[in-house]
Amino acid sequence: MKRNVVVTGSTSGIGLGIARAFAQEGANLLINGFGPADEIEKIRKELEAKGGKVIYHAADMTKPAEITDMIETAISQFGGIDVLVNNAGIQHVAPIEEFPIEKWDQIIAINMSSAFHTMRAAIPNMKGKKSGRIINIASAHGLVASPFKSAYVTAKHGIMGLTKTAALELAEHGVTVNAICPGYVLTPLVEKQIPDTAKARGMTEEQVKKDVILASQATKEFVTVEQVAACAIYLASEAAQQITGTHISIDGGWTA
Repeated sequence: MKRNVVVTGSTSGIGLGIARAFAQEGANLLINGFGPADEIEKIRKELEAKGGKVIYHAADMTKPAEITDMIETAISQFGGIDVLVNNAGIQHVAPIEEFPIEKWDQIIAINMSSAFHTMRAAIPNMKGKKSGRIINIASAHGLVASPFKSAYVTAKHGIMGLTKTAALELAEHGVTVNAICPGYVLTPLVEKQIPDTAKARGMTEEQVKKDVILASQATKEFVTVEQVAACAIYLASEAAQQITGTHISIDGGWTA
């Protein structure tokens, strides 16, 4: 039976990797994210070629009404949602006293509050079916902090609390809720913050990669998108039915 999957922030990076992994299983997919219309359509067709129905929804993750419409669209188009992956995220690097207020608000909205809004809209459908998987893409920064990333660290810690609370509420309804906590994955989001971090710390970009980004990862290697996607596939499987309210770290030993 084809599963119906929603992945936010899935037009690039980790989200696209997760969408590709579910497409490989023939799932019906709703993808969401920013990008040129022609590129998004190319991605949609690539995913749909795997056998499932793939639709794109342009919901802005800072706007609750658009997020609700996105979930309602998935339910009406597919007949329900089996897997919800909350992945949308942005980053900004600056000291707290210089952190732009609008950037704080935007990061909290996209990285944390959007997951609440998708879950709020999707949970009644999952409870009605007595089955479902909610997977929140958190971060090693949901467990530990780094300087100059106050909004991101706060949002990811919040995602961890939301994951645990929802897991307890849904434990007797056949719905699991878990988080994946990747370390540094070389995605467009990470690549973009390298120059910002270099500026904030007075370092070169190569120094940032070696002495800041990978300093925390004992393996000294980036996590791959495919590794995160494989974890999502596992958490969505029958084998993971009794895994709920927790997280899986994929961080090269960062939080050890």
